[in-house]
Amino acid sequence: MKIVKLSLSMLLALSLVACGGDEKKEEKKESKVSIGSQTEQRETQSEESSDAEEGVVKLTIEGSDQMKFNKKKLKVKAGSEVELTLKHTGQMSKQAMGHNFVLLNQGVDMMAFGEKAAGAADNGYIPEDAGDDVIAHTEMIGGGESSTVTFTAPEDKGEYDFICSFPGHVALMKGKFIVE
Repeated sequence: MKIVKLSLSMLLALSLVACGGDEKKEEKKESKVSIGSQTEQRETQSEESSDAEEGVVKLTIEGSDQMKFNKKKLKVKAGSEVELTLKHTGQMSKQAMGHNFVLLNQGVDMMAFGEKAAGAADNGYIPEDAGDDVIAHTEMIGGGESSTVTFTAPEDKGEYDFICSFPGHVALMKGKFIVE
């Protein structure tokens, strides 16, 4: 009797492990699809950028109700004019799950900036005394909305952090703006 119970327990455990493995495979497939679609979007954007009037680099980044940007890296040439559009692909309101795009200068501690920004609700979660910390930012938007900002990329080559400054989002919604 003990052998039957032990065998059934092992069979059940193996079944659960096998099911879990399939979920991981599906997640990886979805991840590959997402990466593939991001690659396609980047290629499309590159073509749009080369056709853009007067050399304006057009970039699009999306934020979701899952507190994620769809891109972790954006690349531009030093000194280029950039037109960046943030799209909120979720459905939640600006008050519940607002997003913005904030490009920080090199050397700015993004977590400290995020904490400071959390107290600036009246100013779209951009501290009024941000000064040279911020290169550019979009408006705070809610589900289904978009916001565009035009700015000149820094002349200094290197990596710059970008974040969403809505309270608590900076830990997950961040990436690198690479100036070549």
